Amino acid sequence: MVFVETFYVLVGICVVLFLYTRTAIPSVEDRNFQSFQRTYLVVYLLGAAGDWMQGPHVYALYQSYGMTTHQIEQLFVAGFGSSMVFGTVVGSFADKIGRRTNCILYGILYSLACVTKHFANFWILMVGRLLGGVATSILFSAFDSWLVCEHNARGFDRDLLGSMFSLAVLGNSVVAISAGIVAQVFADRFGFVAPFDVSAVLLVIMCILAVFTWTENYGDSSVNLGRSLVNALKAIKQDRKILCLGLIQSLFEGAMYTFVLEWTPALTPASQTTGETPRETIPHGWIFADFMVAVMIGSSLFKILCKFSTPESFMRPVFFIAALSLSVPIFMPGQQVPIFLGFLTFEVCVGMFWPALSTLKGKYVPEETRATVYNCFRIPLNMIVISILLQNLGMSLIFKCCSGFLMVACLAQQWVYTLAVTSDKPTAPSSPNQETSGSKKPLIEDI
Repeated sequence: MVFVETFYVLVGICVVLFLYTRTAIPSVEDRNFQSFQRTYLVVYLLGAAGDWMQGPHVYALYQSYGMTTHQIEQLFVAGFGSSMVFGTVVGSFADKIGRRTNCILYGILYSLACVTKHFANFWILMVGRLLGGVATSILFSAFDSWLVCEHNARGFDRDLLGSMFSLAVLGNSVVAISAGIVAQVFADRFGFVAPFDVSAVLLVIMCILAVFTWTENYGDSSVNLGRSLVNALKAIKQDRKILCLGLIQSLFEGAMYTFVLEWTPALTPASQTTGETPRETIPHGWIFADFMVAVMIGSSLFKILCKFSTPESFMRPVFFIAALSLSVPIFMPGQQVPIFLGFLTFEVCVGMFWPALSTLKGKYVPEETRATVYNCFRIPLNMIVISILLQNLGMSLIFKCCSGFLMVACLAQQWVYTLAVTSDKPTAPSSPNQETSGSKKPLIEDI
């Protein structure tokens, strides 16, 4: 089967790239940085594992409780809506009450969301989705904010930040595959709710480690939350690079989350029989593993490209390739192998996108409102996903929207590149050394 064979090919490519990065890119000998790297990655990857552990069986659990398709759709929309409305406010607490505290709050809220999965009651499950939406918003803002601030405060080289984000994406993919396997084992033995209990345990361990191994850092703790939000919006309005980064994140992640909902029907071929089963099944586990290994390949490629260029430059063609990859179902509908190859290409782009975006946000977003700005970026993202979920759109139209989003993201990245080339210094340095670190590596214009 092509999905299984592809997995082994991708693993081989991933191993080769990983070994190449280990030999071609010198490892950091600074023991302080190595200790800092371990401290961050252990806590972050435990938090990510708690998230990944829940994903594979959410829909199945709701179905086992007798929820209708409409009720399940309502629960999913509630999660994205909660992330958009409440997550933005709660995530903004990070700049005022502390980024570590916010990360611990993530573990608490998500653990409580896991507890609600034990009840076959729509409204209790709805509360769980609301808590999960808030927690997800924190996951994608507070952890990065803590890392960037702590990295700068300890005086580590700015170029090491991109390497850290690349390693985090690599580890996140390994965790995703492992979590999927573990979740399946527990679900088979103890039922669909068991993976959520494992998730809760992982999140509690994460909170304990964060308390004892992380130091606290803040944005501007002297202002209230309303003023912090106003300052964040002002920063986005005044600095076009920050505005572009927000646009890129919203469009790319909007396409990505939509892709997560649509890859199964896109890869499921129409049945050639006239029996009761209208469509053939596909090996979801193997395909998911293929996608995660492709993400790992992308993270290694990011690390290699950073040796020769900057994210401002090389992410332009990456977004263009991503747009082309999601247009395959439009021009070749029903062609399983070409669509699958296009999806793998998109996942490689995802693996490059995560560390690139985190690096650029760490470079240009002001420290005092960092977490608040990150959460503002997620408002249009959630609006995009909710809008698509609420519409009964055809598959071709959905992928046309995704490709369009990615093309606009490509244009926004070109704008970031132009602004970076014409700018004499970074917008908002977070430390005294940052004013010069942004220009250490020349931009390559012919990529």
